[in-house]
Amino acid sequence: MTQLILASGSPRRKELLEQIGLVFTVEVSHADETISPGMSPEETVMQLASMKAATVAKDHENSFVVGADTIVVLDEEILGKPSDREEAKKMLQRLSGRVHSVYTGVAVTYEANEYVFYEKTNVTFWELSEEEMNSYLDTGEPFDKAGAYGIQGAGAVFVKKIDGDYFSVVGLPIASLYRQLKRLGWQGTAFSSHS
Repeated sequence: MTQLILASGSPRRKELLEQIGLVFTVEVSHADETISPGMSPEETVMQLASMKAATVAKDHENSFVVGADTIVVLDEEILGKPSDREEAKKMLQRLSGRVHSVYTGVAVTYEANEYVFYEKTNVTFWELSEEEMNSYLDTGEPFDKAGAYGIQGAGAVFVKKIDGDYFSVVGLPIASLYRQLKRLGWQGTAFSSHS
């Protein structure tokens, strides 16, 4: 069967593919993640996902390669991964009590074909107290997460509601990806047993 490769070192994306029983390998992409200035969030995540997939795909022409990128956007500004505790706290203060958008771009390549798409999910936060923010920062969880929180971790307690694809917020819109793989001719299946 044609190989499926995840071009990402994200443990969360790996877990999502495993969750539906896909058989795949991981090859971390070392793409240059410099993006063109002035791009919309949609264009940004799709370009980054495409670059990640292409970097791995050049060595695996006959494999299906999946690249992905996730960003958090508030007030038309991209909130990346915080560089330190102070920046993480500022992000949480800005997100408190407000709605922000999470964009995940996905690129699937196979031979000469590439399909790139994105999902946008709006996330509403509860008002966060000083104590809650400090306790969360103490866990260390925010520091490798765009927007300084993980919806699938302890950061879940901050989320009042979401409008869109939960899994996209985690890092991979798994149902949409599965359908695009099928569209490109991938013969694999979900629900495989890992026993």
